[in-house]
Amino acid sequence: MRFRDRSEAGQFLAEQLISYPNRVDVLVLALPRGGVPVAFEVARRLHAPLDVWLVRKLGAPGIPELAIGAIASGGVETIATEAVHRLAITREQFEAITARERQELERREAAYRGSRPLVDVRGKTVILIDDGIATGASMRAAIVSLRKLNPAEIVVAVPVASPSTLLHLRSEADAVVCLWTPADLNSVGEWYQDFSQTTDDEVNRLLERARDLIARPDQQAH
Repeated sequence: MRFRDRSEAGQFLAEQLISYPNRVDVLVLALPRGGVPVAFEVARRLHAPLDVWLVRKLGAPGIPELAIGAIASGGVETIATEAVHRLAITREQFEAITARERQELERREAAYRGSRPLVDVRGKTVILIDDGIATGASMRAAIVSLRKLNPAEIVVAVPVASPSTLLHLRSEADAVVCLWTPADLNSVGEWYQDFSQTTDDEVNRLLERARDLIARPDQQAH
């Protein structure tokens, strides 16, 4: 099973979330950038507000695809202690990587949110979406940071994920929805025909369209 693109994945994912439509307590949050096109389709189907939750993976020195931790909105930081010890990463190296990624997180906060305040999740059922999960570092950071803001429930929803990572996330989220759990998942991108990078402009365009759909529900079909 391979998805044509992130939009198609979002449409399929929305079919598995049909118990959440038209509920005033539901909020869809996407992990930018790749999670936004997936989450847009879910938010549109559920008639729910869409926003972003900023997370940055901390990549290992020389092996950026290997997560040694993550940071998220609200100043939350998670550390993959085992990986840090195994790779003998020094405190100085870790702090330098964190500082660089925090700068990018702040840039994206400004780019995607502008003057809008951090979304209020108190008492809400939050559906947290990405385009897929390999190591789970980013998703775990998102869950930890959201828990501090007292949502009623956190539902992790993704098109594809590693079975072992998903097992860990089931103990951290209130519910997990995943369409495909291939045993041989090496990278999320291999499960998409088109996995081209989502741009900042696309993120902002989809967020604006989502806000317009909430303000003008008669446009849902367009």
